[in-house]
Amino acid sequence: MSNRNTSRFMPLIIAISVVIGISIGTFYAKHYGGNRLGIVNGSSNKLNALLHVIDEQYVDTVNMGELVEKAMPQILAELDPHSVYIPAQNLEEVNSELEGSFSGVGIQFTIQQDTIHVNQIVPGGPAEKVGMLAGDRIVRVDDSLFVGKGLTNEKAMRTLKGPKGSEVKLSVKRATEKELLDFTIVRGDIPQTSIDAAYMLDNDYGYIQVSKFGRTTHVEMLNAIAQLNHQNCKGLIIDLRDNTGGYMEAATRMANEFLLKDRLIVYMEGRQYPRYEEYADGTGSFQQMPLVVLVNENSASASEIFAGAIQDNDRGTIIGRRSFGKGLVQQPIDFSDGSAIRLTIARYYTPSGRCIQKPYESGKNSQYDMDWLERYEHGEFFSKDSIKLNKEQRYSTRLGRPVYGGGGIMPDIFVPQDTTGVSSYLIEVSNKGLILQFCFQYTDHNRPKLKQYASSEELLKYLQQQNLLQQFIRFADSKGIKRRNLLIQKSRKLLEHNLYGGILYNMLGMEEYIRYINQSDNTVQTALKLLQDGKAFPEAPQETQASTGDKDGQKDRIAKGYGFVENPAEAFRLAAASLG
Repeated sequence: MSNRNTSRFMPLIIAISVVIGISIGTFYAKHYGGNRLGIVNGSSNKLNALLHVIDEQYVDTVNMGELVEKAMPQILAELDPHSVYIPAQNLEEVNSELEGSFSGVGIQFTIQQDTIHVNQIVPGGPAEKVGMLAGDRIVRVDDSLFVGKGLTNEKAMRTLKGPKGSEVKLSVKRATEKELLDFTIVRGDIPQTSIDAAYMLDNDYGYIQVSKFGRTTHVEMLNAIAQLNHQNCKGLIIDLRDNTGGYMEAATRMANEFLLKDRLIVYMEGRQYPRYEEYADGTGSFQQMPLVVLVNENSASASEIFAGAIQDNDRGTIIGRRSFGKGLVQQPIDFSDGSAIRLTIARYYTPSGRCIQKPYESGKNSQYDMDWLERYEHGEFFSKDSIKLNKEQRYSTRLGRPVYGGGGIMPDIFVPQDTTGVSSYLIEVSNKGLILQFCFQYTDHNRPKLKQYASSEELLKYLQQQNLLQQFIRFADSKGIKRRNLLIQKSRKLLEHNLYGGILYNMLGMEEYIRYINQSDNTVQTALKLLQDGKAFPEAPQETQASTGDKDGQKDRIAKGYGFVENPAEAFRLAAASLG
């Protein structure tokens, strides 16, 4: 054969050789290779190879997508307690909690007796525009029955939420109407606020409760303080109790409002994450305002960043109980199928250099999650002396005050959990949600009468004349909790307090509820007293003051530009309430 003919057939010869080679290799791999796959030359390839082998050779048909969905959380759980997998169907819901708004119908509801009961209508929302009212019961959604034991908060929210501009048809039962009422609602943006209350505690000092650190938190805070300043606010309490965190940027921007220029707010560092430092830029509007920050065992992550920045810079006083202890930074990573992971990429450190992440063992997340119970049983909620401080992780604030790493933010002033009036009867009716249920049913049955009272003072005065406690005792008895006169008498004040608060919440909203419960909240009252006494700014330790000749610790404070003030039971949450 000539060279010209050989070159003409060469591509065909090469292609046939490749096919034969692949076939021979596949034959030997299947029949003589056993379970040892030559392509596995590293741990990452093992996972892909394992899934491939299961898909090709497992005895039964396997839903590979479902298998991967189950495996992802377990793999991440082996890393740390805060690296998590978020399935596609849950991602929007998770993100919407912090994004400032979501698309829905605009109702707040509770599920009672397997039915959605509308508790409140969001002002200006889609439901209000079509005429839905508080007290309505949703019976059908898009012509399908929507009641029964399978109805959950999650199912209800997934159904009521939806793309902006989409329609949903609701059939509701209203107490004043014999027939069902049909409403076609066009879903719209529902604002998600992160500040639940902002008001003046007295003539001089304001209070702001921040429930989470979301996309709009910084702007909300600026607006809240501006409103308080119109009332001549001279000092501020920021309540971060039960605030589990959110966006780090929201916390640093908020801290920036209170710190002098070039004060370190936080820094982050990881194996593949070079050290990054966040400093105050000097543009803060409240650099000289006396400040107190409230924390407890549920204050975590971004809450601890803010509290740590204030504490380490001696900018204000931290009051309450030791915070949660989350010092890990997660980066969101999205997958093409709409799912995502939140992967821990760094640790964050407060300005003094401490990492407040509490200890954990990889793969033992349940033990980590139950840390609060260990603290409770150890007595930490009730006695400062019961708190375990890691003396090997001692750091100093700018004034030389000792602070500790390795497990949350330890407050400057400890306020124990108030157990006065707590009894087994109170615990039982609370744990079974009977106070919540009674408050909703009482509100629902008496809504026309209760609407006559526009202020919390007027409504409270009316409620105090209705003998609510006896009504509740009969209600609890109907639910299987027998009357225990001695225990009820011991908890009388707390029971009445919670009943009044629940009904105030149902009728007048979260801020009026918070105003009411703060009147007897020891932590809030301790913070207010500190502001009134002009002691919100921390003092240097005595030995530091003596060495500088500054006995009052005022010289350092003046140098920082901070001013002086011349005259100066935690809220239970209605857990069943949700937005749709």
